[in-house]
Amino acid sequence: MNSFVVANPNKCIGCRTCEIACVVAHSDKNIFELDTSEIEFHPRLSVVKTAKVSAPIQCRHCEDAPCANVCPEGSIVNKDGVVYIDKSTCIGCKTCIVACPLGAIDLVAEYDDGEKVVQQGLKVIENGKLCFKDKMIANKCDLCIGREKGPACAEVCPTDAFQIIKPVDIGESIKEKRRKSALELSKVSTK
Repeated sequence: MNSFVVANPNKCIGCRTCEIACVVAHSDKNIFELDTSEIEFHPRLSVVKTAKVSAPIQCRHCEDAPCANVCPEGSIVNKDGVVYIDKSTCIGCKTCIVACPLGAIDLVAEYDDGEKVVQQGLKVIENGKLCFKDKMIANKCDLCIGREKGPACAEVCPTDAFQIIKPVDIGESIKEKRRKSALELSKVSTK
């Protein structure tokens, strides 16, 4: 079973600290020392705020991941219990975005060493000029794979709204739910 992160909307205050932490965790540069135009601000989760609720939406690393099942390039794989996008083979077709039941995947411009990568061949007209089109790739939570302290969003949340769910936790949670259900059923059957 894969690990994943869930957020409690009753604790989320919509501060978006998790989004900033995500960008920092996935950046090779210190974004706080860069000019705003130089920042590649592409968090791998998205805080949704309405009048009644605010909550981060991010990948649940599905066991039978719909995004991976539809990817024509096989760019979405399960790597060490994380549903991961291999950006080197992603063609930006958006099929994974359509397939994701949570809306947890975005399309973002690809960068290499701080510069946008352009597509080979495909051009677009911008400001009356024919230019190469930016290469777009899928982007989603990767549980900060390889980060020693785990997901940055969970580490920085000021209200502890995030919970990292590991396979062992799920097994224990299910056992506890079953135990409680059995106790409730025993109360009903003795009446």
